[in-house]
Amino acid sequence: MVRLPLTPAEIERGQRLGALLRRARGERSMLDTALAARVSPETLRKIETGRVATPAFPTVAAIADVLGLSLDAVWAEISRPESGVGPTDSGHHARGRLAS
Repeated sequence: MVRLPLTPAEIERGQRLGALLRRARGERSMLDTALAARVSPETLRKIETGRVATPAFPTVAAIADVLGLSLDAVWAEISRPESGVGPTDSGHHARGRLAS
């Protein structure tokens, strides 16, 4: 299966997701957080650094649960418009790619 290149909006959304998870994790270790969420520490590191901009929904849900974040709050944070994202970004790709 060929994966299409990510759009700038998807990359930016992935960076916001990573920043949100890092902030929510606070002083908790990456290893403890990853193990509690049943994901590899490498996966969590890649998500937090934006290297995996469109992680699978169950992965995001598991990490959010461990960090005490609601999925509604995560979605609201990562889908908010940033400066430089114009009105041409309809959000269509956002809904389709988070669960990729």
